Amino acid sequence: MSYRHIEFDTTGGIARLTLNRPEKLNSLTAAMHEEIRDALAQVTRESGARVLLLTGAGRGFCAGQDLADLAPNGSAIDLAEAIEKYYAPLVRKLRALPLPVVCAVNGVAAGAGANLALACDLVLAKKSASFLEPFCKIGLLPDTGGTYFLPRLLGTARAMGMAMLGTRLSAAQAAEWGLIWKCLDDEQFEMEVEALLAELANAPTLALAHTKQAIYTSASATLEEQLMVERDAMRALGHTGDFHEGVDAFLNKRTAEFHGR
Repeated sequence: MSYRHIEFDTTGGIARLTLNRPEKLNSLTAAMHEEIRDALAQVTRESGARVLLLTGAGRGFCAGQDLADLAPNGSAIDLAEAIEKYYAPLVRKLRALPLPVVCAVNGVAAGAGANLALACDLVLAKKSASFLEPFCKIGLLPDTGGTYFLPRLLGTARAMGMAMLGTRLSAAQAAEWGLIWKCLDDEQFEMEVEALLAELANAPTLALAHTKQAIYTSASATLEEQLMVERDAMRALGHTGDFHEGVDAFLNKRTAEFHGR
């Protein structure tokens, strides 16, 4: 598939997916979703990809659903169909990818765009960026996993405030509240994102994949169930080349060279 609305490439173990409708603040359309789906399928097939970066072109990350892309006089029924066809599968795919997914929020992240960012594993944002859940302004509720992510990351009180008031949250406040991993000065943003990507591209990928899934399953697991998840993952990882490399590097006081397998 040739891409018109996103940019995608994989080099040096880093897959980069950039939402590329800057004139529309990268608001999402059906055509854009199809391109994203194709790119993520490539990430799954691409054995060299060890980390995925999701970001936006221009001055915004993503303004959510492009309402003009819905059927004429688009209704909540159209939105529900879009959630079932595009948004829910996208969130599931990002969560299930067997590698770290980094979201670099370079500007406003609103509506589905904000929750798309929260579906990623590590979220970094420019200090000038912001997060917004404006669904209540048009008579809807947060989608794209928003009602799942917000209370788990913020707690019920703050989640209710964001969802029911539609108040804009600065990147600095988002980091302070634990909604995202880091808020970075605009001037240092690209450099620090690249440093993180390089670190993850050289990390023990299988171990990170198991870590990611273990943390996500813990939300609905009992302690006993989670202990079994950890046991099973440890058993599997104990047979990997990265584990043996890590132990050897530790014992010989050298830097480990992981290969993601």
